[in-house]
Amino acid sequence: MTQPLIITQGDPTGVGPEIICKAWLAGCFDALSRPLLVAGDLAVMQRAAALFGAGFSVGPGQGLATHILRLGERQLGLAALSHLDAARLGYGAPDVACGRAMRDYIQWACDRCLEGTASGMVTAPINKAAIAAAGCDFPGHTELLAARCGAPRVVMMLAGARLRVALVTTHLPLRAVPEALSQESILHTLRITHADLRRYFALPQPRLAVLALNPHAGEEGLFGDEEQRLITPAIAAARREGIHADGPHSADTLFHFAVQGSHDAVICMYHDQGLIPLKLLHFEDAVNLTLGLPIVRTSVDHGTAYDIAGRGRASHASLAAAVRLAAEMAEAAP
Repeated sequence: MTQPLIITQGDPTGVGPEIICKAWLAGCFDALSRPLLVAGDLAVMQRAAALFGAGFSVGPGQGLATHILRLGERQLGLAALSHLDAARLGYGAPDVACGRAMRDYIQWACDRCLEGTASGMVTAPINKAAIAAAGCDFPGHTELLAARCGAPRVVMMLAGARLRVALVTTHLPLRAVPEALSQESILHTLRITHADLRRYFALPQPRLAVLALNPHAGEEGLFGDEEQRLITPAIAAARREGIHADGPHSADTLFHFAVQGSHDAVICMYHDQGLIPLKLLHFEDAVNLTLGLPIVRTSVDHGTAYDIAGRGRASHASLAAAVRLAAEMAEAAP
């Protein structure tokens, strides 16, 4: 039996539910090799579908699904893990119950992947403050999933058709980045990226470009010495392990060549170093994926978009791309 992919509904007051419905109605899930299951809330899904004038019928579920949603020839499984009063939920105003629901969707989906009854999970955006208010101490999906999976180190990758970037540090103040970098953290990023590009992307010897931290790659110490002290030794250690890594490259130059195919992924020292070029190229269709987990996990590359939530205007392109990529990764996983 083909195990399903699970989409977690995300913040009930954000755009997550409506982009799931929008992608479903647009037929984005029709050609998938695996069935889809939404971990969420029936009333919230009905409210989201109503934004598009779509009233689906609801039948009894089977397996992991508590309900089957049907619209014409299309159907979508739903595991109803919360029972929120959708009529009273204001867009952009998640309460504690919403925070608890977001956390439960993620944990439930993760556990199904770990036990092997689901083949992967795709996450819609959450509100981190609401989850914290519900007693969840993790700052985001990545940290929560790493802890639940017992993964000591994970890597955040953003991917589009033309560019993949992997981050050594993620959500830090810029002034804290130099202190957070180490030979070990750079080497671990290289190892995990190398391993999962081989595992999921059919790249037997991934070509990894490693960026410098400082302008002009430090100009031999004139603009900083992190390249000499940390990055170059980490690259050398990776190469001794058989990893095809080169650099440190000047960040203002490397991306020009990477998008033309010189490398399979770019290792970036901090968040905006990688995400600015990535979003310049793939603002709507980039996918966020977590490498280093024992499960497949992809995500949309945007937030809850409260400014347009409830209007049906949010693009479903990133979600559709995240689902396609998760399906491909699930097929490739040994």
